[in-house]
Amino acid sequence: MWTEEVINMIIKGIGETLYMTVVSTVIGYVFGIPMGVLMAISDKDGLRPNGVLYKVLDVIANITRSIPFLILLILIQPFTRLVVGKSYGSTATIVPLVVAAIPFIARMVESSLKEVDYGVIEAARSMGASDFTIVMKVLLVEARTSLITGATIAIGTILGYSAMSGTVGGGGLGDIAVRYGYYRYQADIMIVTVVLLVLLVQIFQSVGMLIANRLDKRR
Repeated sequence: MWTEEVINMIIKGIGETLYMTVVSTVIGYVFGIPMGVLMAISDKDGLRPNGVLYKVLDVIANITRSIPFLILLILIQPFTRLVVGKSYGSTATIVPLVVAAIPFIARMVESSLKEVDYGVIEAARSMGASDFTIVMKVLLVEARTSLITGATIAIGTILGYSAMSGTVGGGGLGDIAVRYGYYRYQADIMIVTVVLLVLLVQIFQSVGMLIANRLDKRR
């Protein structure tokens, strides 16, 4: 049962899962951080309250987050095909993963920035700091521990989403679990893939929390 071919398949699955998770998380943060910052500063208690802008971003985030990932995966297949030329495989799965990740990340960034003590913001303003400076050198710096903790949660969530994509040929460990564990009734392979997914989440969680604890000025 556990031939060299199966072992190589598992190793390849780990690589594909890491590839999808890391790339999707990075791209998600490239777009999610600006969206989260805009939501935080345009809210009624933000640096630059803007009801219209906040409402638009809020609705976009809520709608996208309300769609179950498997449905989103199928729903945007035409867009995925337009971007990467196909709708299956690990690279194609990155597209829906990013779409799902952006509003999730934006919400966590918004929440982290809103946790910053308003007195620190007022102190920066009294010294003549611009809004851009306050965002870059006060909000993001003061919220760094919370942001890293949020990133740890995000990467675990995205890894879980990548496993779900295996139901439609998304590649990675999820695809192996579905093909061998569900369709071929090879429970041993499915158990191994589940254990590996749990281990990957635990590794990301441990590394993320270690970094967050080291950057936490309260410790």
